Amino acid sequence: MNNGTPVYKRVLLKLSGEAINGKDGILNFEYIKEIASVIKKCMANGVQFGIIVGAGNIWRGRSGGEMDRVKADHMGMLATCINAVALQESFIRCGIDAVVMTAVEMKAFAKPFVRDEAIDCLNNGKVVIFGCGLGIPFVSTDTAAVVRAAEIGADIVLMAKNIDAIYTADPRKDKSAEKISNITYKEILARGLQAMDSTATSFAMDNNIAIHVFGLDKCENIYDVIMGAEMGTVVKGE
Repeated sequence: MNNGTPVYKRVLLKLSGEAINGKDGILNFEYIKEIASVIKKCMANGVQFGIIVGAGNIWRGRSGGEMDRVKADHMGMLATCINAVALQESFIRCGIDAVVMTAVEMKAFAKPFVRDEAIDCLNNGKVVIFGCGLGIPFVSTDTAAVVRAAEIGADIVLMAKNIDAIYTADPRKDKSAEKISNITYKEILARGLQAMDSTATSFAMDNNIAIHVFGLDKCENIYDVIMGAEMGTVVKGE
């Protein structure tokens, strides 16, 4: 930890759908409220937030079995919008000005994504929640996260997951898996690590976007990472 000054000023926070999943429903609103409280504390220190939320708590495109993959991914995009609106509502209740922008136009629920408007919102103290991924099938919200980070000029992508770091193997299946503190994109691709999808990894590598992967078992981890705590895995270029 440093002396109280944030390490990052503008972040793209990727929240997995599983991280906000409720045991008795698709959303844990009490936990989302805790996330909002931590984000508010970060914003009080001058940090700007763009947020991408996944939809694994509701629907993944690959869950569609034999159904058409494009239609299945369309359902996933809609599911991310449900999560985005839920986050927005909780943030507003916590006193955070938040706006949802979607890659697929649905004006009754959210604003269409416009890059310059998103940056204006960030500069004016609003949290921008990006829904519907990139609006195209066959692309995960991991890829959407790194692309939106590049568009808004984020200092880093914070990937808050239900696993606390990148490991040499899936620690839920392999007890000998070892935690990795620092790694390059080339190493992830060469070793076939399932830290994020390969498209997101390649895009981040080509555009020199740093990523910090950490667990969201405690909401306070978001604040700690932004303030310089050493946890999880930092992914950078060479």
